[in-house]
Amino acid sequence: MSLYARPIVVPVTARIAVVTGASSGIGRASARRLAAEGFEVICAARRTDRIEALAEEIGGRAVTCDVTSAADVAALAEAAGDRVDVLVANAGGALGTDPVATANLDDWRRMYDTNVIGATATIQALLPALINAHGVVITIGSTAGLTAYEGGGGYCGVKAAVRSMMQSLRLELFDQPVRICEIDPGMVKSDEFALVRLGGDKEAAEKVYAGVANPLTQDDIADAVAWIATRAEYVNVDQLVIRPRAQAANHKVFRQ
Repeated sequence: MSLYARPIVVPVTARIAVVTGASSGIGRASARRLAAEGFEVICAARRTDRIEALAEEIGGRAVTCDVTSAADVAALAEAAGDRVDVLVANAGGALGTDPVATANLDDWRRMYDTNVIGATATIQALLPALINAHGVVITIGSTAGLTAYEGGGGYCGVKAAVRSMMQSLRLELFDQPVRICEIDPGMVKSDEFALVRLGGDKEAAEKVYAGVANPLTQDDIADAVAWIATRAEYVNVDQLVIRPRAQAANHKVFRQ
């Protein structure tokens, strides 16, 4: 047989997913779920010990990254390389439930820096690699960004800003091979969200979910992340709103 007639074996390149805020909650669950789908997951977060343990568990890579640090975001992009199939821009969170009149403005600044500026900086840094891979950007928003409620001026504001940023980005990249997708969860009982928002008060955090038979879990949102990530490259899920059945609206929850 001629050398040129032999079959050529082309090495399979792993699909790369980057998940920010991967040290807990929806980020950690999404990293695990994407790894189960066959992605090599780059787990990015501030807490190095947690993401290193997660990366070892799922066969991924850990990159210590605070999304409010330009140097950290640049290092994350360098570690990811020139092809990224999925970016889950999840890093963020809520701080406080004070009314606007007495809100802690330092908390608001932190929320904007992490949820809005941090997400945008991460997308900017990884966008060339995402376009190169015909990839998908998935932001984890919130139903708080769709409807305001008392005590939510800061958090509702940042999630509304993320939603506007994604809508603009989708229009701006209409002729580029990259999908711009948004998941907006309602009530999710994750391991840290309410606890962090309420300053570490465990009793207050538990009251958020009191009487709700089945709030969403972080794994429910991770399932949605994996579903979007594995659609055909021409399928764009502009917005996916997910609530528990017991939550008809942010302010209307059935409690037993």
